[in-house]
Amino acid sequence: MSRRSFGLAVAAAGLVAALPRHLQAQATEGDPGRLLPFNGFDVGSSLLPLDAIVQGGPPKDGIPSIDRPRFVKSREAVLAPADRVLGVVHRGIARAYPVRILNWHEVVNDRFAGEPVAVTYCPLCGSGVVFDARVAGRELSFGVSGLLFDSDVLLYDRQTRSLWSQLKFRAVTGPMIGTRLARLPVEHTSWQDWRARQPRTEVLSFETGFDRDYARDPYLGYDRDPALLFPVSRTDPRLEPKTWVVGVARSGRAKAYPIEALGRSPGVLHDTVGGEAILIHHDGAHRTARVTDSRGRAVPSVTAFWFAWAAFNPGTEVYARPSAR
Repeated sequence: MSRRSFGLAVAAAGLVAALPRHLQAQATEGDPGRLLPFNGFDVGSSLLPLDAIVQGGPPKDGIPSIDRPRFVKSREAVLAPADRVLGVVHRGIARAYPVRILNWHEVVNDRFAGEPVAVTYCPLCGSGVVFDARVAGRELSFGVSGLLFDSDVLLYDRQTRSLWSQLKFRAVTGPMIGTRLARLPVEHTSWQDWRARQPRTEVLSFETGFDRDYARDPYLGYDRDPALLFPVSRTDPRLEPKTWVVGVARSGRAKAYPIEALGRSPGVLHDTVGGEAILIHHDGAHRTARVTDSRGRAVPSVTAFWFAWAAFNPGTEVYARPSAR
């Protein structure tokens, strides 16, 4: 482990230090052989190899979800222009979720016009995925299991205690095994960019009800270190592990678009994935891109580190900027 990786591991340990004492004990004390290896979840049936499910450090709910989110108006938000946010527009409502908050909570159980929505974020993968939190008319609420697969957060639902893979978009153990969640479009961008395009946006408040230092980034420097803190089942050397990409999967085919390859100036790239025409609306200055279909309708995509996209999408294509003649 490099010196920087060691420093990141120490910083990540700050997540454990922020836990209540009884949860700190669960996360740090005792012989690991005596601890429940899956944080008490029933994995008798699993879509994942059990030896690939690892403990991330904090126990179940040691990273607490936000279940009663409060929002402030755009002009009241205390954010720097370069602060990263997940931006969602759903049912005519625009909301921004600061990554400074999501680093410490990873799940926000929210509602848009009465509809349950789960906003999820994995700091290790850089991946923000937003789900319609309903399955066959049943509402689910989600928490952080404390487990990882391919360095990505495994969520759990409180109604059935099934485990869900954020980047497989489905339940991988428990009564809901195999069930998929519908995704909603989300943008990972700067606060400056989101506020300019969505001036009436609401912003998740720092008044979360939890005692966390949201000014401190427990993953500071992680995005610049090629080393990973947890194992992945497959790696792909075509890009550096922490390359920032936007991934699109359509009709069984996947393609990754490195933000740097799209160019620094705002623009629109026309492409085809899985036989479907798509448009990549990109802005390198804000390190962001969003995807629409040929009719201008938003297409769910994943912005994440390359290692994560490649691990969950083996055989993915990679966009390469045409060489200048």
